[in-house]
Amino acid sequence: MHDLLVIGGGINGTGIARDAAGRGLDVVLVEKDDLAQHTSSASTKLIHGGLRYLEMYDFALVRKALIEREILLRAAPHIIWPMRFVLPHDKDQRPAWLIRLGLFLYDHLGGRKMLPPTKVLRRGKSDKLAPLREEFRLAFEYSDCWVEDSRLVVLNAVDAKERGAEVRTRTACTKLVRHKDHWDAEFVSAQGTETRQFRAVVNAAGGWVDEIIDLADPKDTATHLRLVKGSHIIVPKWHDGAHAFFFQNADSRIMFAIPYERGEYTLIGTTDIPYTADKDKGEISQEEIEYLCAGASEYYQRAITPADVVATYSGVRPLYDDHAASASKVTRDYVLHYDAEGGAPVLSVFGGKITTYRELAEEAVAELAPLFEGLPKSWTKKASLPGGDIPAANFDAYLSGLVLSHPHLPVELVTRLARAYGTRTRDLLGDAQTLADLGREFGGGLTEREVDWLVEQEFARSADDILRRRSKLYLHMTGEEQAAFTDWFKSRQPATA
Repeated sequence: MHDLLVIGGGINGTGIARDAAGRGLDVVLVEKDDLAQHTSSASTKLIHGGLRYLEMYDFALVRKALIEREILLRAAPHIIWPMRFVLPHDKDQRPAWLIRLGLFLYDHLGGRKMLPPTKVLRRGKSDKLAPLREEFRLAFEYSDCWVEDSRLVVLNAVDAKERGAEVRTRTACTKLVRHKDHWDAEFVSAQGTETRQFRAVVNAAGGWVDEIIDLADPKDTATHLRLVKGSHIIVPKWHDGAHAFFFQNADSRIMFAIPYERGEYTLIGTTDIPYTADKDKGEISQEEIEYLCAGASEYYQRAITPADVVATYSGVRPLYDDHAASASKVTRDYVLHYDAEGGAPVLSVFGGKITTYRELAEEAVAELAPLFEGLPKSWTKKASLPGGDIPAANFDAYLSGLVLSHPHLPVELVTRLARAYGTRTRDLLGDAQTLADLGREFGGGLTEREVDWLVEQEFARSADDILRRRSKLYLHMTGEEQAAFTDWFKSRQPATA
């Protein structure tokens, strides 16, 4: 009998599996699709306190998130890094003094140590306002962090596996039968159907959490989630510099315009729209595209039109239903529900955000601790994620050394690999000294050596797993290159399945 079944391969599920495995529990994680295939790869890709939550007086959530921001920055400085955000002041919205007060709280609520504080920018004294329309004469610049969200999920799964967990993608949990001291769980995958026994179940199925509750307890027909679709557009680089913009729309919603993918693009989002359709098929609507273009164009001197959009993505956020009046007001905090009525326990996870996933995982395992006598205390607060053990979290120094040790590889390639794999880049490269040593090159800098790594080390099982989740290389490849890679990958699947 196993100790713990975790259902769901998003950020919450992989975080819980990692924490539990690191405490010595026998953990199995199952995910019906790929890791991070749904909500966890469709975020705005920020590790942040949530500046707008101050307006909702949710100081506890902001403080919790700001504390976690620095913990995660230390744990994974290759996939998480500081970013400055410029918030233009619109005199027709919030007064400048109120924004400054909010940013003062944002600077101090979480005990900021690693990031620079807020400062005031004025047109004529800072070129960061240059891309904006002339009426924006004043702005505030503050700090948050960027994250490669899909990779954060994958690295938690990798760490869980290395600590003893079994990670099963493309494996659906189709049946749960509760007994006094264990669960019988039925799985279906390409390998067939099997049943295993577990002492406890964690339901971290995201948008499907209610369906798993129904499997565990068919009498519980309540709806616990409020599904909200968030969509983003990607356009060619729309402003110079490594800073992002924080825009406040006339309808009180906010959006970000963020340098994306080596600075070659700008990512703009997000929307907050109630969603009731197929959770597997959440796609951006034409109305959302037009909304995001119009919102950003209220600020940029150079208007953005739907014709400028080169790619989009959407995710369905499974927020805990707190009965807020509008989708944008629904809490982003998480709720854990422990149910041991009638036998073995199931812990269901509702809501949450990427920034607070580690603390959520810690709390989830603490809820289950009484079931496992002698369970060690939490350990993730000071632990690095795979590849994140960079001295003093100084990524630039690490990168410089890596480039010097591989003088015959393109600097752009080494930089991208270092950002993705951190200190494990040397393991990936092995004895390779030239591009030819890395095997076939598919476009965008993707090589056969990297593909082998992603399959063998990071659970990749399809071309999309590689091009759209473990990387964003589809944005740097032509349509023909993507198609050729997909055909090649399919041809080798029997050897990697």
